[in-house]
Amino acid sequence: MNYMNVKIGESVRFSKTVSESDVYLFAGITGDLGGNHVDEEFMRTSHYGHRIAHGALMIGFMSTTSSLLIERSLERGIDSTPVSLGYDRIRMLKPVFFGDTVTVCYTVAEIDEDRLRTRAKVEVKNQHGDVVTVGEHILKWVPRVEIAAPEPAGGPR
Repeated sequence: MNYMNVKIGESVRFSKTVSESDVYLFAGITGDLGGNHVDEEFMRTSHYGHRIAHGALMIGFMSTTSSLLIERSLERGIDSTPVSLGYDRIRMLKPVFFGDTVTVCYTVAEIDEDRLRTRAKVEVKNQHGDVVTVGEHILKWVPRVEIAAPEPAGGPR
């Protein structure tokens, strides 16, 4: 059985320019309408000088890269359903401003064959090459189950 079709050092990337609409849609979905994200006047007098994207939005982009790795593994053929167990050691190191282009790099760092888990290092950089967010992601590769074929219409024959 091939539950995990990945190797240590394998990586995927995702890039996105963070727009005002991205931040406002995220704010609306989550209910986080904090001034840091939606009030330019409030932020003008801050150390940052402008509104900043939600740190949780960067975690959402991290999730995008884990999905890209899962898609790649599914294409190769696996006998599991990979699911996220969560993120550890998340740190927002620098702000992400509206108009910044972020690139997320997701790299498999550990493979635990016995527990069917992988741990990846995840790093988000802006267009200047500055690391803005980091973390680790744990995937659980849950074995698929055999599903009995349905009985023909009208019951067994």
